[in-house]
Amino acid sequence: MPKARSHGPEERAAVLERQRRLKMARSAHAYVRGNTVRFYEWLDGLARGTLPEGPPVWICGDCHLGNLGPLADADGHVDIQVRDLDQTVVGNPTHDLVRLGLSLASAARGSDLPGVVTGRMLEEMVRGYAKGLAGPEGDEAPPEPDVVRTVRRRALGRRWKHLARERLKDVEPSIPLGRKFWALEDTERDALSDLFEEKQVRGLMLALNGRGEEADIRLIDAAYWMKGCSSLGFLRYAALVSIEEGGKRGLALVDLKEAVDPAAPAAPGATMPADPAERVVAGARALSPNLGERMLPVRVLDKPVVMRELAPQDLKLDVDQFTREEAVRAAHYLAYVVGKAHGRQMDEATRSGWRSEVMRGTQDGEQAPSWLWSSVVELAGRHEVGYLQHCRLYADRQAA
Repeated sequence: MPKARSHGPEERAAVLERQRRLKMARSAHAYVRGNTVRFYEWLDGLARGTLPEGPPVWICGDCHLGNLGPLADADGHVDIQVRDLDQTVVGNPTHDLVRLGLSLASAARGSDLPGVVTGRMLEEMVRGYAKGLAGPEGDEAPPEPDVVRTVRRRALGRRWKHLARERLKDVEPSIPLGRKFWALEDTERDALSDLFEEKQVRGLMLALNGRGEEADIRLIDAAYWMKGCSSLGFLRYAALVSIEEGGKRGLALVDLKEAVDPAAPAAPGATMPADPAERVVAGARALSPNLGERMLPVRVLDKPVVMRELAPQDLKLDVDQFTREEAVRAAHYLAYVVGKAHGRQMDEATRSGWRSEVMRGTQDGEQAPSWLWSSVVELAGRHEVGYLQHCRLYADRQAA
């Protein structure tokens, strides 16, 4: 069997850019997910005052379907939360709503659902978001749609052996080089080895794995990780770490991802960490505690990097096809998750005021507010044009 080819640092940029273009050409929904910069460029082009200004809180900044899913906390408890915080800023919560609405509308079109279903989805989005804003004293969570229930069941049934089976090989575990994982340069491997000797990194690894201070932590293997879409072209490493104490060895798989300046606009006067990695971790701890407690801002090769230990239960929502009923239920539930993430950062008076503003003109949720409907419709049209232009320029037969 021929050995899979790996790409050195000098080849990575071209390969990653080609992969990014191909991924975005596969479907209009993939184009929406992978094009955060254009989303905010187009959003900035909307008439001033089109969107309400919500209270400044940590927002996801890239709130699409693929960035929501089950996440385990340090004790293995699973909740549906925001799972990617690359774009997080202290900003206008309306931006997360519009981004999620656009993603849902795009998924509905990809499922060949009629436009009336998109209208119903946006109505249920508002109702679900308002329910999430009710805070810890509010009603119980809405029932999970099938697409969420299915992935949660998968997550709850997963253990470390499943993650190892997917990512590792051989009796002495190693990361298999190939299409996704590429060989490192010596300088990269040395930098990662040094990283796991740092006190704060050791502290997090020991705490997450329930080990004492005397435990030995050692980097077993590492590779460059071609993963995601918006992150392609930046540092991304997978590291396999051994944690041994009293003759018992455990393994941890760690994701190291370069943090960059966000495309999402921050609220005027917002106070945030200047370091991109520290910003991402702060946003994660506010929006997605299950994820935030497993993350640490570090530096690798003098670049800001977010480190997180992967959990077997971390999965993404993968929506290929929606039925009408499922689309509407998913819109309600996922907006509830986002509303809960925003609302936990507000006091009761702020939550109540923002909830009233979001529901204004909806006739108790019987229709989507005009600002949400008009912005999603306009942005959906612009993205469709952008997607077709992208396909014309960059797609080839492999994208079909």
